[in-house]
Amino acid sequence: MGQTIVEKIAQLHLAEGVGGRPLRAGDFVSIRPRYVMTHDNTSAVMKKFRAMGARRMRDPRQAVFTLDHDIQNTSVTNLAKYREIEAFAREQGVDFYPAGTGIGHQLMVEKGYVLPGSFVVASDSHSNMYGALGAVGTPVVRTDAAAIWATGEFWWQIPRTVRVELTGRLVPGVGGKDVIIMLCGLYNHDEVLNAALEFTGPGIAALDVEARLTIANMSTEWGALVACFPPDSVTFAFLRDCLAKLPAGTDRLSEAVIRKLEAAPPLPDPNAHYSARITLDLSTLTPHVSGPDTVQVSTPLTELEPQRVAIQKAYIVSCVNSRAGDLAAAARVLAGKKVSAGVKMYVAAASRAVQQEAERRGDWQMLLAAGAHPLPPGCGPCIGLGAGVLEPGEVGISATNRNFKGRMGSREAKCYLASPAVVAASAAAGYICGPAEWPRREVIHRFEPAPLSSAAAENVEILEGFPRQLRGRLVFLPADNLNTDGIYGKDYTYRDDVTKEKMAQVVMENYDQEFAARTRASDIVVSGFNFGSGSSREQAVTALQAKGIALVVAGSFSQTYLRNAFNNGFPCVECPALLTRLREQLAEEIAAGRRTIIPGDELVVDFATGTIAWRGERFPFAALGRVAQELVVAGGVENLVRGRLGFA
Repeated sequence: MGQTIVEKIAQLHLAEGVGGRPLRAGDFVSIRPRYVMTHDNTSAVMKKFRAMGARRMRDPRQAVFTLDHDIQNTSVTNLAKYREIEAFAREQGVDFYPAGTGIGHQLMVEKGYVLPGSFVVASDSHSNMYGALGAVGTPVVRTDAAAIWATGEFWWQIPRTVRVELTGRLVPGVGGKDVIIMLCGLYNHDEVLNAALEFTGPGIAALDVEARLTIANMSTEWGALVACFPPDSVTFAFLRDCLAKLPAGTDRLSEAVIRKLEAAPPLPDPNAHYSARITLDLSTLTPHVSGPDTVQVSTPLTELEPQRVAIQKAYIVSCVNSRAGDLAAAARVLAGKKVSAGVKMYVAAASRAVQQEAERRGDWQMLLAAGAHPLPPGCGPCIGLGAGVLEPGEVGISATNRNFKGRMGSREAKCYLASPAVVAASAAAGYICGPAEWPRREVIHRFEPAPLSSAAAENVEILEGFPRQLRGRLVFLPADNLNTDGIYGKDYTYRDDVTKEKMAQVVMENYDQEFAARTRASDIVVSGFNFGSGSSREQAVTALQAKGIALVVAGSFSQTYLRNAFNNGFPCVECPALLTRLREQLAEEIAAGRRTIIPGDELVVDFATGTIAWRGERFPFAALGRVAQELVVAGGVENLVRGRLGFA
């Protein structure tokens, strides 16, 4: 079987992994990324780095620091944090971009850090954006970033890939934001959750790089881990434009590098395996709006505009839609107009270079003349920081990527997402509308899932200290999307005085108050799809460890939960076939509403063969190879790094 683009790029950056065959979905590997970007959270990563015993980065050229999130905060505390980060960058020899230079993701792209075929990560969820240039861009948590600083590597599980074929051509007035808003609304039942997206099809050729950046960026909200566009002439023209703006002698990007990539761009094998295929005819799209307060609801502007939804705030900011083309589109709509008297509109360019380009074109001046309030290049109101956040009772429309309740300000406000042109038109009208009338169109699309399959069983070498088998009583939690609040509640999350004994008593309290009393050490928990969704609290892992749960098996995991689990040395395996059989065999108890089902059976998990035995049947799972085993044996990534640095 051939490889997808993501599998090929991972293979090129492989530091440690499976041997004797090409990488495939489900493999646990160690990756040496080309770059790792951290932003304001660099200070938190610094603490983890030092806690590992590290003092010098393994490769300072691998790290990039960008200050972009809280740049409007001029408090003594925040400025001191920024000075500490800058001093650390100088001490280590790291590329550093101070507050006001731009949003980290935009800088990574425009400064030449992201190239086709490269593997680039950041401690921020919108790292997917890098895939617009034919790279693998994916987020890491702070512990991972610290591990990369110390060792140059981090562990990753190869995701399944969903192929998204774009046909047709966008009509004028419809952009990349409408494409991703539509996809988020059409396929809103976890069809691409934790997957890599591989875009393909003739429709891509007519998408400029800004549209691709928007689609790849907001694929995060769709649930994907990676969103990769194949590099083409449009990509390489963009890279040459970036090169022309870089200082002479910048070695990370050159004409020779571009020509080499043009000669052999990363492309999938013809016989690559995809877990599903989506087809979307771009010519059938019209402007759409997400929300309010969710990206899973997508409404055609033609349906929403007659409702005359009044707004009080409008935003063209963030890493998804505040590039030069976005500002130009908004400026064209507002030419000769004024922002409505009842609306405040805020604009912030994705970077200082983008703002300068908008000023050169006259777009920035046009926006300000219409009454927009300028903000410095940074995240700002997109994450509810600084001027212009939503107040209680207000309704906002934004060209940002997230409209979760409370994200951009008060939880008592409402937020819609739309393209820069729709945001600008709405700001001028005082209600959600577009700059022109649109006919009603039926969107042509198709979803074709591949048959559900489990990983093929294979023999795996077992490291010293890692069990060949685990035997434990089955504890079945049949729910899908069992979130971290259900596993470990907020009443304990932010307390520092909770002992392990107390954690064991309250684990799963918000899911089933009887769980702690009914379970015991060495039990094996089996649950549904997307286990551990929700917030990133690590206690949702460590509370199960405190209870003595030996292992969690699930149909699938939230990627953040999975990272927190192995980073704490807690094994997890995905086995959808076992989940399906349990739901068949225990259907009566599930129908009766039982949240924790303990039938008395034993599970036998054989790590050497990658199979789980239950009631005489065997169910294969993606084997835990050397990389995953090392994390469990060491007791987590921090201990593993300390050992490699000689501090064990």
